[in-house]
Amino acid sequence: MIILFIIVFGMAAGWIAQMILGGGGSWGEALAVGLIGSFVGGLLASLIAGDGIEFRASGIIGTIVGAIVVLAIWRAIRGSKQ
Repeated sequence: MIILFIIVFGMAAGWIAQMILGGGGSWGEALAVGLIGSFVGGLLASLIAGDGIEFRASGIIGTIVGAIVVLAIWRAIRGSKQ
């Protein structure tokens, strides 16, 4: 059950990042960006805030910020290759 929650939450974070940066994308891209952004932003935000590795507001915010950063980098790399 927790795996399903992680997948859905990661996809939602990726979708929010896509909406903030504009333009659409595939659900696969949203999932990948959300999951990677969760590791990048969520974990760092939780550790900096002193929450440890727990599901807290700092982790949610960090996940979305991490997804935005990962998506921006992904689009910059993908755009330069085309």
